[in-house]
Amino acid sequence: MIRSAPHRSPPHRSPPRSLLRGALLASLGLGFSAPGAAAELKFEQYTLENGMNVILMPDHSLPQVVVNLWYGVGAKDEVVGRTGFAHLFEHLMFMGTTRLPDAGFDEKMEAVGGWNNAWTSEDATDYFDVGPAHILPLFLWMEADRMDGLDSAMNEDKLSKQRDVVRNERRQSYEDAPYGEAWLVLPEVMYPPGHPYAHSVIGSHADLEAAKAADVVDFFNRWYVPNNASLVVAGDFEPAAARAQIAETFGVLKARPLPERAAPVTPDLPQRALTEVTDQVDLPKTHLLWHSPAALSAGDAPMQFLGAILADGRASRLHRRLVQDERIATEVSAAQLGSLFSGLFLIEAVPAEGHTVDELEAAITEELRRLAAEGPTADELQRNRNQVELMMLQELEPLQGRASALNRYRYHVGRPDYIDAHLAAYRAVDAAAVKAAAAALTVERRAIIRVRPEPTGGEK
Repeated sequence: MIRSAPHRSPPHRSPPRSLLRGALLASLGLGFSAPGAAAELKFEQYTLENGMNVILMPDHSLPQVVVNLWYGVGAKDEVVGRTGFAHLFEHLMFMGTTRLPDAGFDEKMEAVGGWNNAWTSEDATDYFDVGPAHILPLFLWMEADRMDGLDSAMNEDKLSKQRDVVRNERRQSYEDAPYGEAWLVLPEVMYPPGHPYAHSVIGSHADLEAAKAADVVDFFNRWYVPNNASLVVAGDFEPAAARAQIAETFGVLKARPLPERAAPVTPDLPQRALTEVTDQVDLPKTHLLWHSPAALSAGDAPMQFLGAILADGRASRLHRRLVQDERIATEVSAAQLGSLFSGLFLIEAVPAEGHTVDELEAAITEELRRLAAEGPTADELQRNRNQVELMMLQELEPLQGRASALNRYRYHVGRPDYIDAHLAAYRAVDAAAVKAAAAALTVERRAIIRVRPEPTGGEK
């Protein structure tokens, strides 16, 4: 779901990374005194009687507060015939309750200087509110009101409106977006039928059309319960007062049994080695994919490094060879996409005019084999170690970034304070780890999705 949020422009001139890193850590209240030292977010955590997790992170540097409410439900929890429900529900959460009907959630919040946003992934759904410190009680009441009473205010009219919005979002973000078709077929290419990741988060038109208000209410009652949620309150507040307000709003809600969820078997091979689709584009594009480690698991950090060494910036291996030297590509990128149960490693490339995706795939394969045999240089390791660490810390600069990180770490590894271990994992990546990561990306384990231009006069 795309909702408006303030934008902060980057500084005109950047100080040296070491100074910027120290300044960021100091401003965030992170303990860090020297390279290799630990970093930490200071917080307290407790559990309500109804099973809801609560994390309090006071920070009095600005008169601002953030409420981040993380639900452990995403596209992975949908059933066959009802794909897209988690994302659809993110939209429906802003359609009002009996006590705060229609657009009242946004209107009441914005009237006192607050704003909100939300996102849905395969694994979770996250709602957050940001505003002046004095409206914390309002934030807590509004979020508890949605958790308590959205189902009683649901009807077919609300569902119909948001279903149309989501279907239009699917068209804009995938069907009508350049190369978007690849992302619609990617889940079924990589995962077997019935796997939690075997369908897209956006869902299918048929499933969205088939949804009824009763289905929505059932989904809400199954997953939007206190014992499937984690609440972070961050910013300028007094913990004792916040505890009392949380007890009055969320503490009175009833827990409900959660469905049993077993971790799925992680596949090692794709379902199809080669898939070709057409799209309304001028140039073809190739996507090379492999199964990879889950987010924050062992092996995730080396894969992140591998992606950076291959295609992050002009000095990266693939950009230097394919775009600058041989000029057979106009663009190339690589990324480790980690999720709760498993990950995907992705390399994308667009050939320059007069060249083919076959040429790019052969060159990429050659570079992977070279990196697996020789490993990265010391300069590549240090440069990308600095860059990855800087990006991590920049993500923690906004108060909401820190609030979200606490919930994300808790959900993935059971530790809101995992930032120290996360940084340590990146610092520990060496040449051998990168070599092993590259060696895992074999032709036998690879899937290729090629997007080709539609034939002249063809219809989508």
